[in-house]
Amino acid sequence: MKTEFIDVSETRKNLVVEIPSTVVDAEIEKVSKDYSRAARVPGFRPGKVPAKVVRQRFRDQILHDVAHGLIPRAVDEALRERGVEPVNTPDIRDVMVEEGQPMKFTATFETVPPIDPGDYSGITIRRRAVEVADAAVKDALSKLRERGARYEPIEGRGIELGDSVLMDLKRTAEGKPGEESHTDRHDNVTVEIGGPANPPGFDQQLTGLQTGDTKAFDVHYPPDYTIQELAGTTVEYDVNIKAIRKRIVPELDDEFAKDLGNFDSLDMLRTRVRGDLEHEAAHEAEREARADLLKQLASRVTFDVPSSLLDREIDRRVEEFVRRLIEQEIDPMRTNINWEEFRERQKEAASEAVRGALVLDEVARREKISATEEEVEAEVERYAERTGRTAAAVRARLEKEGGLARLYSGLRRERTMDFLLSKATVIKEG
Repeated sequence: MKTEFIDVSETRKNLVVEIPSTVVDAEIEKVSKDYSRAARVPGFRPGKVPAKVVRQRFRDQILHDVAHGLIPRAVDEALRERGVEPVNTPDIRDVMVEEGQPMKFTATFETVPPIDPGDYSGITIRRRAVEVADAAVKDALSKLRERGARYEPIEGRGIELGDSVLMDLKRTAEGKPGEESHTDRHDNVTVEIGGPANPPGFDQQLTGLQTGDTKAFDVHYPPDYTIQELAGTTVEYDVNIKAIRKRIVPELDDEFAKDLGNFDSLDMLRTRVRGDLEHEAAHEAEREARADLLKQLASRVTFDVPSSLLDREIDRRVEEFVRRLIEQEIDPMRTNINWEEFRERQKEAASEAVRGALVLDEVARREKISATEEEVEAEVERYAERTGRTAAAVRARLEKEGGLARLYSGLRRERTMDFLLSKATVIKEG
């Protein structure tokens, strides 16, 4: 077998292969015999069709099967002889196969050039100091108070700023020239009077109304209104006030702390809040340090990453973004996202992530770092707990989708980052 490797770029290679005619003819003979045993040709008994008739009648199918059988073995043999490991399935083209002639084809694939991760001890990481200001604790306690607010019904007076109003609301928007107006109705909606999302002049129209009152009024949206669909339009509102409630925020005291859970005093709650904020800050500082490390590792790769690896990372980022949308009960197909532009915007960050991962893999290989089966099982258990499924079901799905290899690779990279961070010089910043 004759082979020729052509360097298209640092990462893209062409493998030109020529398989001797003797090997091709032997494979044609083998495949033809298989067809002879199974072929059904009028005028011949099953299994008795002459080889010449079979080759004429099923020529294209036989040559297709011959190529399908010989090409993968030839590519695998050539790559092993050269010690080349492609990162994607080779693309086969320009296949030429005829009886009595050598088979020729070209396999195109991508590979990763040798990587020198450099001196590990030369890495310097800046880690943000974990400090929680009193103002941050105060702000967190204030948010807890806001979430603990209750609503008390108001009687004997009209709507005031700050009230929460339960109402039925009908909205009629004027149509564009040549279009009819559009009406929609919303029953039992709650509107916070003075809320930033309320239409211009809406609150003033409701002020003073009491439970049981109805009112119809127009709202004129200015030409520079932030929602372009409403800018410069007039919308007619028809409201029926069903209840007026006052939002009561609890006092920040010991009783408030006891209501929240297992806290005997406000000081205990304040200590717990500070501890939670410090834990979050430490986690964020660790994430930033790892991101800094990955960025430095990525800078040590000077070649353009293989497009197949880049596309794979972009796919992963898109899938992760879609998953977050679904978790927020947003239909990705009903958004106005231009997915091609979205993918394009991911390229720079995805390229950096791939380069960093390649260096981590090389360091892991050199330092013989690996993830244990126990670590993989523990990660499967954690994922199963988060998703409410059994560990066996999660593992079965990962095995089916090839996810166990990705899980192992991810854990190995995390361990490699721990190793590099232990070797790095860490500078704490205030």
